[in-house]
Amino acid sequence: MDKIQHKMVPVNGIDMHVAELGKGPTVLLIHGFPELWYAWRHQIVFLATQGYHAVAPDLRGYGDTTGVATSDATKFTTLQVVGDLVALIDVVAAPGEEKVFVVGHDWGAIITWALCLYRPDKVKALVNMSVLFTPRNPKFKPLDALRALYGNDYYVIRFQEPGEIEGEFEVWGTERVLYDMLSYRTPGPIFLPKGIGFGNSPNDPIVLPSWLTKEDLAYYTSKFEKTGFTGGLNYYRALNTNWELTAPWTGAKVKVPVKFIVGDLDLTYNAFGAKDYIEKGGFKKDVPLLEDVVILKGVGHFLQEEKPDEINHHILNFIKQF
Repeated sequence: MDKIQHKMVPVNGIDMHVAELGKGPTVLLIHGFPELWYAWRHQIVFLATQGYHAVAPDLRGYGDTTGVATSDATKFTTLQVVGDLVALIDVVAAPGEEKVFVVGHDWGAIITWALCLYRPDKVKALVNMSVLFTPRNPKFKPLDALRALYGNDYYVIRFQEPGEIEGEFEVWGTERVLYDMLSYRTPGPIFLPKGIGFGNSPNDPIVLPSWLTKEDLAYYTSKFEKTGFTGGLNYYRALNTNWELTAPWTGAKVKVPVKFIVGDLDLTYNAFGAKDYIEKGGFKKDVPLLEDVVILKGVGHFLQEEKPDEINHHILNFIKQF
């Protein structure tokens, strides 16, 4: 960890904080919510030892990345975030390295699916985790569909009103919110009834899972106490805007080589229709170069932190083919 290098990179009108280590082909690691570059700490060190240049940014609105007003959720569409990544690739890739390897998790997976749709010329191969590709449905806006399916207490719906969930998070405390999210292992949807949160009392003891240390939680807490959660929540608040802007990609397929990894306890794997999408051929139809789907037994959502050795070798074994 001490060897990981940090720098600020001006890209697409913002100043992006980047953690990197190693020399060789570039592997771009994209985090989700509520994560930071730090979610890839195990992968950065491992990939560097295997002859790769590992690069993990804080996405716009997160951590030490600055330059975008979190008060405007319209600045957090996939088009803008992919624009950040395309500019970042141009900076961090070695001379002559036109394409890079990409790894995504959670919202990072959504962003990297979008990267592969918008700019496949930038991606050698993709390892995506937790969140399946979701083809655009021209008949239904995403938030309308989620509200109809899960109701108003579903976490994505609860995240929509600016300031509301932030106020509840403030009452619960940053450390408690992060702990409740990172340790969530129920294989089903998250519901956040007003004032109740995850069902835990703020006074309940924090019992960390084996893969998350006090130092890890303290790092996440220090960064989110500084920035707040609004930057990350804005990705959810831009869902319908994404839908409106991406009409030209209706029916488009992801045409880069892909490996997908998910834990069987992940709420995403247990979401409505997810298993059928994988098992009945829909996923392969939309991602024709899908080469492998790995379902890890007894593993939750934050799999690259929970099972770093397994994830490291899954990434390496896939990208070394190219």
